[in-house]
Amino acid sequence: MVHFRLRETLTRAPSVVHVMTLANEFAPSIDLVKSVRGAARADIRVLNTLSPDSPRRVVWINIEEEVRRGALSADACLVIETAATVACDKRYPLVMSLGSSGADIVEGIAALHGWGTAARALARCSGIVPTIHVVTGPAVSGPALLIGLADFVVMTEDAYAFVSGPTMVAEFTGETVSNEELGGAVIHARASGVASLVVANVEAAHLAVEQILSYLPNSVDELPEMLETDDPFDRLTPEAGDLIPATSTGSYDVRKVISALVDDGEYFELRARWAANVVTTFARIDGRVIGIVANQPVVLAGTLDIPASQKAARFVAFCDAFNIPLITLVDTPGFYPGKDLEWRGMIRHGAQLVFAYARASVPRICIILRKSYGGAYIVMDSKNMGNDVCLAWPWAELAVMGAGQAAAILQRRATPEERAAFEADYSERLLNPYIAAERGLVDGVIEPADTRREIASALRALEHKRERLQARKHDNTPL
Repeated sequence: MVHFRLRETLTRAPSVVHVMTLANEFAPSIDLVKSVRGAARADIRVLNTLSPDSPRRVVWINIEEEVRRGALSADACLVIETAATVACDKRYPLVMSLGSSGADIVEGIAALHGWGTAARALARCSGIVPTIHVVTGPAVSGPALLIGLADFVVMTEDAYAFVSGPTMVAEFTGETVSNEELGGAVIHARASGVASLVVANVEAAHLAVEQILSYLPNSVDELPEMLETDDPFDRLTPEAGDLIPATSTGSYDVRKVISALVDDGEYFELRARWAANVVTTFARIDGRVIGIVANQPVVLAGTLDIPASQKAARFVAFCDAFNIPLITLVDTPGFYPGKDLEWRGMIRHGAQLVFAYARASVPRICIILRKSYGGAYIVMDSKNMGNDVCLAWPWAELAVMGAGQAAAILQRRATPEERAAFEADYSERLLNPYIAAERGLVDGVIEPADTRREIASALRALEHKRERLQARKHDNTPL
């Protein structure tokens, strides 16, 4: 019998708290805290994320909107804090489903203090256990910041979230906006990137949670579960190469390349509507869970901008935290240029992606599909950034810039004929993967048909990869 003892601070709360005892390992639901006033409830429940034979325990918190509009009282925050502490200490994934109008105004400072302790407990879970928040109604003020602490956020279509509501916006700016315009699910899926997924209703949200968890380990101490597959690891994938247009400026949907490479063509994309010029998705190859970061030529020609850098960096950091190998599919002409981006901090945000890859210690495999130019070549997990295997397709172009860009700088005063000759010579001599391979910056030039086999073989070889971490308190991410 396993006992979970709640901290002594709980005994000082005015509500009645029961110490939870786990008597049945596979009980459908076990309450963590009972008879506590307020909107919060917490339990340990079993989810069949992969199959009935492979149950997963999670700590589940419910903030019930029906109870005083989900107002977070000191007692409710105590439930959140307790549940997060149990999840962190016992290494269970943490799921919080909420609809909350904010801190309980009636309680005043006591509610704010409770919110702070709850936020601290949730932050403590980061990088130790996966955290998923489900927003089924409002998430206003403090609760909105709580969902910002989660690894993944699932919102229902009628949910909304914001730090300052329409009333405050109107008072300070004179602008009248609705809840949906200010912080609706669509806004957070497309504009802010807060929502990892938007689903129709609560039932679909719970299913999405199970799908996400099926790719994740319970904690930092474990590896994601492997699945048996009938898809041969050495299956040839010529269709992946057939997707690439004949011209270097032609577009294609990189998700079709991903589908060709992964087990059974199945992948699970997150934040699909935000920063669509980069794709972040979970999948499996040879039964192993992988995280894929891929430039998307269909959107902004696959260039990197601020949202794309943030999206990819966050995903890379998560995969590294939870022992998920990274596959990077590169096809980008560089960073998107513009005064607005530079003023908004392209340097700082671009450095987030650099930093995320540079510190990642999981197996890292980079496949250059077509273009890899300039700073984006470095950022997208190049050999210099420390990847384990770097492969390129035969028509890949690795250079400081494309032929046209180089001609515009180096042949400014040349005639059109001279510029055309320069571009042809530049492309022939420099825009190919073999020069990089000669210098050890590419480990191999492979046919697209062999890509799945090469990735699977590399993952097998890197299965027991370990790196010694630096002795320091923590790094200083360029936020």
